[in-house]
Amino acid sequence: MVDNNHQEKSAVTFVEVTDAHEGQRIDNFLLRRLKGVPKSRIYRILRKGEVRVNKSRAKAEYKLQIGDMVRIPPVRMAEKKPEQRVSVSLSELLSQSILFEDKRLLVINKPSGLAVHGGSGINQGLIEALRVLRPDEHFLELVHRLDRDTSGCVMIAKKRSMLRYLHEQLRNGTIDKRYLALAAGRWPNRCKMVNAPLEKNTLQSGERMVRVSESGKKSRTEFAIIERYHQATLVEAKPITGRTHQIRVHALHAGHPLLGDDKYGDQELARTFKAYGLKRLFLHAASLNVPMPEDEDNLRIDAPLSEDLAKVLQKLPITSEEASSSKVGD
Repeated sequence: MVDNNHQEKSAVTFVEVTDAHEGQRIDNFLLRRLKGVPKSRIYRILRKGEVRVNKSRAKAEYKLQIGDMVRIPPVRMAEKKPEQRVSVSLSELLSQSILFEDKRLLVINKPSGLAVHGGSGINQGLIEALRVLRPDEHFLELVHRLDRDTSGCVMIAKKRSMLRYLHEQLRNGTIDKRYLALAAGRWPNRCKMVNAPLEKNTLQSGERMVRVSESGKKSRTEFAIIERYHQATLVEAKPITGRTHQIRVHALHAGHPLLGDDKYGDQELARTFKAYGLKRLFLHAASLNVPMPEDEDNLRIDAPLSEDLAKVLQKLPITSEEASSSKVGD
């Protein structure tokens, strides 16, 4: 094993490739394994032939195969970072939030407020916490992302082959993702599709915002009305594309921003709905329908609405117009 300290090792390391790294480029394999080593150093030892695969030189783009023997030369490592820990409360919460698990895939009902990964001042996100809690899992990778404030279904691949498969399904649009969102005002019956290109924009403060722009990427979201309330509409949103903040910005573009949204929402209306207990973004990844490989049955996952959002719906007065017989969250 590689020893993360300032001392150079006196011996070469040999690693046999398992299915956890099958198909991974060797440069990415080394970058992950030799954490703290500058990227320029990684590519230098590859160019000089110090890294060998089955006793032969390997180019950076070489994709590893099961059974390959990788020779890693002694390299100087950065100082070892303090060992990460996960709080007891977060550990228990994630354990209770597992919606599905087999040997290839894990689906979590992500709590609102937890980022899916660290960065931008966040030391530990969902994926880092899972890796700490499951040290025996050799491969855990996010299949897709959710905004920090959005709750609901997140897929984590436990096999590289499953990660590649699911990424292909996402590109092909065969994974059906549905969200529940509470939009401001009366969502019009005619607004069933928002088709508006989206462009990322970073402000001077460093905050990332997204806006509708003709120069942006094509983006489409389907909307369906679930329930009408006083000053709000519960809608189901189905993103056809997968852009950053897509549902939130498309709802704003339609004239009905999501309630509890501190980036794109109506702040005056947000204060009104705090009286009903809404203290965060009302956007929840409620379901997944995933075609599985090898002619297996589709995987259908439903994430129950969190208790705080369900209570908000229970408190809201339903309008008499087109009121349905039951409410989500009852």
